[in-house]
Amino acid sequence: MNSITTTPQASLADDNGSPAISASHSTGDHPYCRVGEVKRVTKETNVYVKINLDGSGVADSSTSVPFLDHMLDQLSSHGLFDVHVRATGDIHIDDHHTNEDVALALGTALLQALGDRKGINRFGDFSAPLDEALIHVALDLSGRPHLSCDLQIPTERVGTYDTQLVEHFFQSLVNTSGMTLHIRQLAGKNSHHIIEATFKAFARALKQATEYDPRRAGTVPSSKGVLSRA
Repeated sequence: MNSITTTPQASLADDNGSPAISASHSTGDHPYCRVGEVKRVTKETNVYVKINLDGSGVADSSTSVPFLDHMLDQLSSHGLFDVHVRATGDIHIDDHHTNEDVALALGTALLQALGDRKGINRFGDFSAPLDEALIHVALDLSGRPHLSCDLQIPTERVGTYDTQLVEHFFQSLVNTSGMTLHIRQLAGKNSHHIIEATFKAFARALKQATEYDPRRAGTVPSSKGVLSRA
């Protein structure tokens, strides 16, 4: 995996094979306008992601991987995030690089949008049912990347999408966003239902974690006084 370096309002390109990245962060005229925008370019993919944490659930994703687009729509709809994604990649080989780089860029955009994380809840916890499937997600916007994923997806593919890519998507997102993420399957037999319930539960938990707690009065939700991506 290529390494990533991001600097707000800058475009970066190394000679050592690292991807070219441009990233920006905006808070608008008030704290309730948190936007992250990232462009990630490698020899394998060209990805653009923009996320507004204080949006209304506008979904606009085109990655050339239809099932991934469907899951990104769940993130937007159930998290009430405005998510705009454009991606092209070497899908003539498989969906792996596009899936990975979209998640890496999304995690970086989330990191940018969160800024110093002052006043947020920080923690999110949600269980989402979808027919026979039930998925529990707990997360912490701690600045420390960690994924614990326990999904038993019974088929190798949903449509043309390789179901191994689900865990890899979340691992890539965790790596760049600096979140701790736990995913547990409590029930489920249908692969589509299991994966979709996972994205829905993640969206609702992330919504909860990114929302403001007015009692914090703009302080960082940490006894250390700082939350940052190490």
